[in-house]
Amino acid sequence: MQSRTLYNGIELPMIGYGTFQIRDSVQCEQCVSEALKTGYRLFDTAASYENEAAVGAALRSSGLPRGAWFITTKLWVQDASYEGARAAIETSLRKLGLSYIDLYLIHQPMGDYIGAWRAMEEAYKAGMLKAIGVCNFYPNRLADLCETVEVKPAVNQVELHPFFQQENALALMKEYGVQPEAWGPFAEGNHGIFTHPVLTAIGQKYGKSAAQVALRWNVQRGVAVIPKSVHKERMEHNLAIWDFQLSDGDMAEIAKLDIGHSEIVDHGDPRFVQMLHQMKVHE
Repeated sequence: MQSRTLYNGIELPMIGYGTFQIRDSVQCEQCVSEALKTGYRLFDTAASYENEAAVGAALRSSGLPRGAWFITTKLWVQDASYEGARAAIETSLRKLGLSYIDLYLIHQPMGDYIGAWRAMEEAYKAGMLKAIGVCNFYPNRLADLCETVEVKPAVNQVELHPFFQQENALALMKEYGVQPEAWGPFAEGNHGIFTHPVLTAIGQKYGKSAAQVALRWNVQRGVAVIPKSVHKERMEHNLAIWDFQLSDGDMAEIAKLDIGHSEIVDHGDPRFVQMLHQMKVHE
């Protein structure tokens, strides 16, 4: 398992296990336990996923020491304020059953996220959060945050896959020393990614699938990935990307697949923003 050293010295595994949409607590705990056995060490959850307790239970019962695994969780929009973030951090720690969180992210660039960041900086300095970062911060928002705060974000988790490559965003993250992490590395199945002819043809050269090519492409760009599956064989499949390397020609062919925009979310749509504000997380 390869990792990247964040600017503050924390090691971030380059592939992790995502738990989005695994809301059933029994299933979630079973899946995280299986992922641990398979070899995953980075686990990604969020307050809005409403499965922090199940993720924490699986990790704590694994028998592995605390330092052997890395947990990420996220602040939801309803708590995007100084006082809201202080309370939300305590809630996530309680639900996870942990004394510290490895990486804590602002989930959406909405509400008083500057106030929330101040609370996160305090928790970071107190050792409750080992690293802090953001999600879904497009270049203008990321630049504004980095120019405003004392502790710069260590990670920006954004949509990154062959059909939305965001090279301009990656360049800005590099400028500020922010590690990119991909949510939706399989484009949520759009464009027939699992059987896409370009990705499939490239994979055939290495005895790999289109999905493995998509993950390998991102990690070769320096992007950490957090694919999700509830099936053991696919968990194993997604981890098996370290025994081959895409050529410059392969990377160039994949670069041609970029359509330049998301087909999953639209943060520029006022209705989408309103919908996110209306989503409430249960304490």
